[in-house]
Amino acid sequence: MSQQFLKLIQRGATAEIADAVAADPSLLSWRDPQGVSALTWSIYSGQLLVRDYLLAEKSRIGELLDIFEASAVGDALTLRQILNETPQAAHDLSGDGWTPLHLAAAFGAPEAVRVLLENGAQVDAVSKNPQTNQPLHAALALGRNPETIELLLAAGANPNARQTGGFTPIFSAAAANRRDLAEILIANGADAAIQNDFGQSAAGFARERNHPELADWLESLKSS
Repeated sequence: MSQQFLKLIQRGATAEIADAVAADPSLLSWRDPQGVSALTWSIYSGQLLVRDYLLAEKSRIGELLDIFEASAVGDALTLRQILNETPQAAHDLSGDGWTPLHLAAAFGAPEAVRVLLENGAQVDAVSKNPQTNQPLHAALALGRNPETIELLLAAGANPNARQTGGFTPIFSAAAANRRDLAEILIANGADAAIQNDFGQSAAGFARERNHPELADWLESLKSS
């Protein structure tokens, strides 16, 4: 049933998931072999209706979120409760190699990011998975919330940190055609001229993805 349940989550089959949970309530606590929960998988899959259903059902039966789930859904209140009881949890790693701050930056809300930072979460923590990235990379690649990005930079995140492939955060802003985010990075010391391991600059990355105006602006920074 476990793999079938995961496929239902990935497909966003909310009605079938509800039927499965009604028949077997233990599925609300299901985790994959790495320990990633059904709720977290719904967030990874972008299935917001499934996420909301699972959250409601877990709340109904009184099942508490763990720190990774709370980070990914942006539940600042639960994060405070967890960290008050277990401060070290701010440094935990999920089964698939993410810190709570990575997940909050990628999927959660700025307030969750703030709570984690106030409780000692490492802004320069590197994920233990193939991405080998930092929370700022996660924020630029997925969440793209300007307030989150400002919080991470204010806490000391390196705007030129490299992840796998030599990509710095500004590459994600370029790929998403988000000049506003690129401007935040530049204002905080990002170097748009840095090339990745494939010899591409952020401007080239933007142009390759048919964002010529952003590419032109990024190129103009070299001569300014």
